[in-house]
Parts: sequence; structure tokens; C-alpha cells
Amino acid sequence: MKRVTIYDVAKEAGVSLATVSRVINGSDVVRSQTKEKVENAIKKLGYKPNAIAQGLALQKTTNIGLIIPEASFTYTGMIINGLLDVAKIYGYNIMLHTITDGITDVDMIVDVVIKSRVDGVIIYSDKIPEEAMEMLNDYNIPIVVIGNKISSSGICCVYVDFAKAIYELCNVYLNRGLKDIAILEDRKNRHISRQMLAGAERAFKARGLNFEGFIGIPKEERSSYRFLRNYLSDHHHELMIVTRDSQAMAVLNAARENNISIPDKMQLVCVIDTKYNSMVRPEISSYTIPSYDLGAVSMRLMTKMLANEPMEDREKCLNYLYTPRQTTLDK
Repeated sequence: MKRVTIYDVAKEAGVSLATVSRVINGSDVVRSQTKEKVENAIKKLGYKPNAIAQGLALQKTTNIGLIIPEASFTYTGMIINGLLDVAKIYGYNIMLHTITDGITDVDMIVDVVIKSRVDGVIIYSDKIPEEAMEMLNDYNIPIVVIGNKISSSGICCVYVDFAKAIYELCNVYLNRGLKDIAILEDRKNRHISRQMLAGAERAFKARGLNFEGFIGIPKEERSSYRFLRNYLSDHHHELMIVTRDSQAMAVLNAARENNISIPDKMQLVCVIDTKYNSMVRPEISSYTIPSYDLGAVSMRLMTKMLANEPMEDREKCLNYLYTPRQTTLDK
């Protein structure tokens, strides 16, 4: 479906772009009869004014809005670095907006972005609900999503297939005859948790099994470590998979306190690798994620969208690399 633009409104009302812009911005220099024609055209076409229409007709700002969740991973900074480097090459400025659970209102962030004179928006998607994504898309602003596979005419995406990574990992352990596999919930990145769960369920289902190893953390628990210290006192798994380094270290400490030897009695894999995973002992087996490239590729897609350059693929899936270390018995 073709998006309605300010040009369509001007044509429908039989007025100039400048007149439509004045009506949208509440100017009192437009005659009431003309204003009524424009408002009727807006209502009829279902047009939603974007930043350009709000006083910036036919002008580019070279500003790109970046919406990210509260920094919870080391690689978030690398994503931003990659994005900034490419933005600098193409002459764009980045306007950063962060979302913090329980503090930042998502609708408010969307409203600020819409009114902040941006040419496009790049979103780290995990904290952005679908209705907010739809709202941004309705404003006819090019969008690139990092971390989630989304198919839409006005949206491009760059992501890593975590479901595939966990599917492959579970297959390795199932082939060894190990079925007691657990995935620890990550409340700071629910999207990756959902992907990990989907990958495990797929691997088990392919063998006629049900995956029942998802470990949810109760809402009242504020610390993974405190939860795990109690949980591991009467639970034992052959393999535990976690999302990030702090969770992996919580597992190491809680296991040690419960006399569970890693990797002899329980193996451990952390999905997102950071420098800390090789600094602790035992060193933690992890996946290297191309975080810098996630940012760089997303910004390059944005520049192509803004320049109306042809794109063969609007969905970019980047590779990962598994690095076995001391918390697994890899052969």
C-alpha cells in the first residue's frame, strides 16, 4: 500500500506544499476556507505529518535518531561505534535516545523522535513494542531495526540468528546423549531469550522430544545470582545456557557454592561473548557476535534508504562464531 505524503495532501486540497505545512504547524496566515480544505484532505487520506512536513518541507536534516535500551551489554557500545563510524563517512549526525524499564515512557520517546527533525530512525528493537514500531512506520520515516528480523516495505533489519545458534548447540549435546539442557531467562533482553528458547524447542522437537528446560526468574528476584544460589541447591543440569557475561559469572559462583563442578558436573555456555568471559576462571565458552558490524551495516542500510538506492536484500543476517573454552567439555 502506497504511503500518503505531504505531496498527496497538497494535490488533494489543490494547494501548495507550503500551505499544507503552514496548516500542519498551526499558522494563522492561512484563510479559514483553505485551512478547512487541507484538514479535510488530511482526514480523507489518513495522512500523518512527519518531521519534514512540520516546518521542514523539502529539507533534509542529516540527523538520524537512534533508539536503544538501557546499556545492558558491552556489545551495545560496539554497535554504536560501528554506527557512528559509517554515519561520519556519509555526513550524518546521530541523535541518541535511551529507554529504561520503568522509567522511560516509550510513547514519549517516539513522540520526541518524530519531532526532532530526523531523516530516519535506527532502533535496537527489544524494548520497542510493536505498536510503537507501527507508529513510527506510519509517519513515513525510514526505519532500520537492529537485532530483530522484521519484514516491511518501510523497514530494513540487521540481526544475528540466535535461534539457529542454540538449535545447533543443542544438537551437538543431544548427539552426545545429553538431554538435560537448561536456558536461563534474561529479563534484560527478552527477545534473545525467546530466540534461544525457540532454537532449543526446534532441536528437541526434531527428535520427538519436548524441551522443558527454560528457567524463568521470578519477578520478585532482582539478582540472577541470588536466585541461582538457591536454585542450584536442588537442581542439576548437564548444560546451562545463559545470555550474557554477568549471568554466566552468577552461574559460576552459585555452582561453586553448591559444590557443582564446572564443567565436570555441569557445562556452561554464554551466548554473547565479551572480554570478561576470557578473564574469569574457568574461562567461559561463548559466541562471538559481530556487534560493530551490526551498527555499521544498519547505518549503511539507512543511507541507502535515504538515497533511494536499490537494495537486493532488506534483511541482513550476520554470522556468529562459537568459541569453546573451559566451561565446556568440547572435543
